[in-house]
Amino acid sequence: MTALIATSVVRGSRQGESHGGVYLINLETDELLKPIDWNKVDIDWAGRGWDRGLRGIAFHGERIFIAASDEIFAFDQAFNLLASYKNPYLKHCHEIAVHQNHLFISSTGFDSILGLNLDTEAFDWGLHLLSEGPAFAVRRYDPRESNGPLLLNKLHLNNIFCDEGGMYMSGLRTKSLLRFDGKSVGVMTTLPEGVHNARPFLDGVLFNDTRSDALRFESPKTRKAFRVPRFPEHKLTHTDVDDSRIARQGFGRGLCTISDDLIAAGSSPSTVTLYDLREQKPLKVINLSMDIRNAIHGLQRWPFEWPQR
Repeated sequence: MTALIATSVVRGSRQGESHGGVYLINLETDELLKPIDWNKVDIDWAGRGWDRGLRGIAFHGERIFIAASDEIFAFDQAFNLLASYKNPYLKHCHEIAVHQNHLFISSTGFDSILGLNLDTEAFDWGLHLLSEGPAFAVRRYDPRESNGPLLLNKLHLNNIFCDEGGMYMSGLRTKSLLRFDGKSVGVMTTLPEGVHNARPFLDGVLFNDTRSDALRFESPKTRKAFRVPRFPEHKLTHTDVDDSRIARQGFGRGLCTISDDLIAAGSSPSTVTLYDLREQKPLKVINLSMDIRNAIHGLQRWPFEWPQR
């Protein structure tokens, strides 16, 4: 079975309306589940946005970690809430990733990567990304202390990806995929401005070219691009809501790999598309909502058994 887990955010919604949620998508049967709807009145939703809703997704053992704007939640496979974690330097969180015994979090407001120790359940690691023109540097700090960075959001650092080769970071304004090797940071490759979810893949880099409404794979040998799905305007809902932060149609965000050939990517209104990299075509388009405010944020392959209802 191949299945995905996706989170969504809803811009401009009001209390009592949905603020997004969590979806499980079975790619083989097309079955769709929504185990979390982010409109529960017993959740203090105030302050958990720019965009209301849920964001990055990661796994460690049997636990599922999902980020809100300023908080990290841990769930079991039935989506019972096990714990939540906050830190003064966690602001406008986007993507998250687990490596070894840490959950690493892109704290966009502070241009930082925070590390949550999954053994001690304490934020014990912080990395501030600095830029001066085209050059980048990093400064380590302890997020338990008060000597961390200011809330500037200079680079809109919104993405984190980890593997044995290093920690990879990017943001709307980095114009690069950066690699941190434990000591210093360097440019792995340049990127267009305004991308999401950049990560090394095969012999190149894979990313949502959000400003161009495209998913791209680029390597020294090849370039491939896929247009983000669009829908007829008359089928979209909530297009008359006057809010400058409403997600536009075709906003590409959320990305995961299924194999060397199959890629899943998210877009707005909340849609997940399965692409065949080798054949250079979309294989399946799964629309979750026609609400123009509703946008996919996090997207990962579901590593557990499909829930039995």
